[in-house]
Amino acid sequence: MDHMNIAMKTSKEYLYSNKSYYDYPSVPISKPESKYTQQTAYQSPQYMSSSDEGSYGPNPNSNPHSQPYCTLESSMPPNPNSHNSPSTYSFSPTGGSPLSQQESDNTNISNGSPISVSCITITEDPNPSQDELQQKLRELESVMLGPDSDAPEYYQQYQTGTPNPSEWMQLMGIPRGDLKQLLLHCAKAVEENDFVSIDWMVQELRKMVSISGTPMERLGAYLLEGLVARLESSGSSIYKALKCKEPTSSDLMSYMHTLYEVCPYFKFGYLSANGAIAEAVKGADSVHIIDFQIAQGSQWITLIQALAARPGGPPSIRITGIDDAQSAYARGGGLHLVGRRLAHEAASCNVPFEFHPLDMNGSEVRREHLNIRHGEALAVNFAFQLHHMSDESVNTENHRDRLIRLIKSLNPTVVALVEQESNTNTSPFFQRFCETLDYYTAIFESIDVTMQRDDKKRISVEQHCLARDIVNVIACEGEERVERHELFGKWRARFSMAGFRPCPLSPLVNATIKTLLESYSPNYWLQEIEGVLYLGWKHRPLVVSCAWR
Repeated sequence: MDHMNIAMKTSKEYLYSNKSYYDYPSVPISKPESKYTQQTAYQSPQYMSSSDEGSYGPNPNSNPHSQPYCTLESSMPPNPNSHNSPSTYSFSPTGGSPLSQQESDNTNISNGSPISVSCITITEDPNPSQDELQQKLRELESVMLGPDSDAPEYYQQYQTGTPNPSEWMQLMGIPRGDLKQLLLHCAKAVEENDFVSIDWMVQELRKMVSISGTPMERLGAYLLEGLVARLESSGSSIYKALKCKEPTSSDLMSYMHTLYEVCPYFKFGYLSANGAIAEAVKGADSVHIIDFQIAQGSQWITLIQALAARPGGPPSIRITGIDDAQSAYARGGGLHLVGRRLAHEAASCNVPFEFHPLDMNGSEVRREHLNIRHGEALAVNFAFQLHHMSDESVNTENHRDRLIRLIKSLNPTVVALVEQESNTNTSPFFQRFCETLDYYTAIFESIDVTMQRDDKKRISVEQHCLARDIVNVIACEGEERVERHELFGKWRARFSMAGFRPCPLSPLVNATIKTLLESYSPNYWLQEIEGVLYLGWKHRPLVVSCAWR
């Protein structure tokens, strides 16, 4: 969803343009080349299937291919006279062998230099027998597709002609027109570096996806972007490849506000967090709130109003707002704008107020930055933010656990945690792809019931608030993959190991959120399990909210 932390709380890990993908050259399957250049292999997780896609919303479908589906400037049509892009892969125009456009430049690909694999030469004997020729072809197959491959029908096509994509998909066992299955097969081929299969599937997928089509067609467009970006940049160099033309800050704010209004995910998160904080500090005279990504500060308007109406008078409120320069762009200015807005709201409610800005990334925060004062009730807010912190799988600093332990050392009154209920942190690539497909299928379906498919604003919302997160999850690795979601069970283990105890949310919070959901689709559901709230769509839990002390 982020990046589902986008609406009102955005992070700009990288940006987008409105340019179109270039076209890959078609790959005629003719006589095999005598040499095959293979890129370094990715991880090879076991195959994992995704759940069946749900039904779509009732909105009428416009022409599903009326809009281009891609927006990456890195995918602009290349100059036919230039072959010096280190982040581009292509295929040989004369056969099925994927070749780097300039092999000598491939040493800057993060996963290492490509490995040249010499194939079997099938012309050693000027007059080979049919049996010898068949044996050479099978040896060639073993080199190109792996020793466990068993595809005699596939290689008959090398001798008799080029199959069209439909015939090729039939040979691969992919149901005709099944976009979801073709995406899964393509992701598996990417994982296994099966470049011949990738090229056929990318060609076919381009015909099936659309940014103005059904939810699956729209999601498929951005999943395909992620797969191609992964191939082009080997994940870790994607930030260099994705040069962008960012919308103006006012437009971006409009897109985020639209997403905030049409889906209840963020309102659910902010209402539940505010409810937990208000309940925990109801007897305090002085309250200090630390927000690890304050963005526009909109979450705190309703809390200031609620505390102002508290029997016995409001407490004094101090807010430490943490945010980086990326969010300053969406805001149209620095954190002083947030402080000014909140101070004005507090003054109108007669609430004593202070604002302490921290212009830095959350991973940079140390105890000395937080100006803790004795006697204050301390509330810490991690709303759609903690999953951006790297953990032990990324570097030895493990900012995720370090921040949780740091906050525990401050003896907080309450800590509110809101996160996407998704598993993309340490999952291997293919499993991560399946999880992303399933999770965002629900997100795109939920948008489909509130915004028309040909609505240009919907297209912009999905491109600028959702697509970049999808591409980040699929295409990036290491520290450049910042969308690292975990399921609640893992968060519970992290907080428990740091010494926190769960703090059940108030029944009043639950009732307020149930009322909120009445104005949305009946496909949304709310469930409380042991004091933890889950918001979901159809079969899929999407956001979890909980509190700790």
